[in-house]
Amino acid sequence: MNVRDAAIHDTSQLSLYGQAIPSRILLGTAGYPSPAILSDALRASGVGIVTVSLRREMAGEKTGANFLKLISALGVRVLPNTAGCRTVREAVTTAHMAREVFATDWIKLEVIANDDTLQPDVFGLVEAADILTKDGFKVFPYTTEDLSVAERLQRVGCQVIMPWGAPIGTGRGLVNPAALKSLRAYFPDVTLIIDAGIGTPSHAAQAMELGFDAVLLNTAVAKAADPARMAAAFSAAVTAGRLGYEAGLMLPRDMAVPSTPVAGTPFFDID
Repeated sequence: MNVRDAAIHDTSQLSLYGQAIPSRILLGTAGYPSPAILSDALRASGVGIVTVSLRREMAGEKTGANFLKLISALGVRVLPNTAGCRTVREAVTTAHMAREVFATDWIKLEVIANDDTLQPDVFGLVEAADILTKDGFKVFPYTTEDLSVAERLQRVGCQVIMPWGAPIGTGRGLVNPAALKSLRAYFPDVTLIIDAGIGTPSHAAQAMELGFDAVLLNTAVAKAADPARMAAAFSAAVTAGRLGYEAGLMLPRDMAVPSTPVAGTPFFDID
């Protein structure tokens, strides 16, 4: 069975704010060598949602209307983000501008606290999420793996929580898998998406095996020698991880257990 055939057996469907999404991988659109390569990567991944920075778009990095035309032709949904915002006011203002530009009330909310780690300002994040949710936005907050922050984000109306695996662009994978596993167990009915730090397909598979609902990545695909092939690799890894999780993963054991039973094994007495 190939990956495409296996995907048919993944009977559960990702739903974000009541919208069915055809793929459990989300891709960023920054840093690709050309629009054509970006298009090839998005097609190869089968992605249903792409993120885009309003600031880069308005700066002309993606040539405005041409970029939106490319995304529209691929039939994928745009998730604008507030990348680069460092205050609540800045993030809220950017979200409102994005709603006008992209005609969507979905927003990936980022409020950055530290320039070196790009760690979220979790206090500002909760405040901004509260403001935007009350204003009708469907908020996708980029946060840490902290349980108390996730709980506060849920209380203010976030139906999706997006904890980082590692700092943005580091490619270090899941730095704190134990905390992420606890987050999954603590919020069994909340949609959780790993956002940031994913560097290899095995990282994506690990996230899915922990029970996360999807992964969001950018750099690992955009900066690959062959972005389209890397996008396909990540798509396969996400599918494999999800199928493994749904099938029921084998738990590690302290002692060896023979796969072939010893009962009935013939013994020969050799003098």
